[in-house]
Amino acid sequence: MISALPRRRTLLAASTATVLALLVSGCGLGGGGGDGHRIRVGVSGDSPEWEVLAKEAAKQGLTVETVVFDDYSLPNKALSAGDIELNAFQHLVFLAQSNTENKTDIAPIAATTVVPLGLYSSKHRQLADLPDRAEIALPNDPANQGRGLRVLEQAKLIELRADAGLFATPDDITANPKHVKLTPVNAQQTPRTLKDTDAAIINDGVAELAGIAADTALFKDDPAAPQSVPYLNVIAARANQKDNADYRKIVELYASQAVQDEVRRTSNGTAHHVELPAADLQAEVARIQKQLKR
Repeated sequence: MISALPRRRTLLAASTATVLALLVSGCGLGGGGGDGHRIRVGVSGDSPEWEVLAKEAAKQGLTVETVVFDDYSLPNKALSAGDIELNAFQHLVFLAQSNTENKTDIAPIAATTVVPLGLYSSKHRQLADLPDRAEIALPNDPANQGRGLRVLEQAKLIELRADAGLFATPDDITANPKHVKLTPVNAQQTPRTLKDTDAAIINDGVAELAGIAADTALFKDDPAAPQSVPYLNVIAARANQKDNADYRKIVELYASQAVQDEVRRTSNGTAHHVELPAADLQAEVARIQKQLKR
């Protein structure tokens, strides 16, 4: 596999959690952080733009600490429990699923980036090279599996029922002209399947960890397309704190030139920064949650 420059992480699953504190000296928050002196932000993996943001926040008297998780089941639990004040690791579909399954009330307060989801192979160089009856691995969690199936549909490898929705499963496939065999696996394990399969749907962050270059994808979806809105990554807070003034400062800092320069530097061209009103993001989460409850 070819090593890649550091890139943005998107949804992945992992088995353990680690914590890394990046403290920046600053004054008290006046009610913004959990202990009156800091805002703790749960992230996944390397998030150098948050280091830049922490330095910028210090200039405004805010202390920002990043808490790094490598298990995606934990940041929302930590936020709901009050162990952190914000998190920035998930897209809207994952947040809606998490709220529904865990009966939590976590709200997006800003969009950060959206990144493409790609189909990769270590055996074939182009999409057209995939043979008849190719075996393709894809994530098995509902949020990523549904998007992965949409990627395969856009690549014209399969067709899905028109009403399959965001949480499509292989049972929703209505046409499979190349007779591809789909093998659902844990999202973190998808790169490991490449030696045994013809291709795999691999999340951006998982691909980065595996040293897979973004530009080697056989196919990927368009992060700028309207269909990608549910996959916007977001900064999230407990719903009863979504209008916190200090959190609004964090949102403004994320959109600042210094932070966005770092996003562009580390994303290898895969991350697209998006700005949408918080109310629109919260409405989208509510819409997705309705799908889950059908």
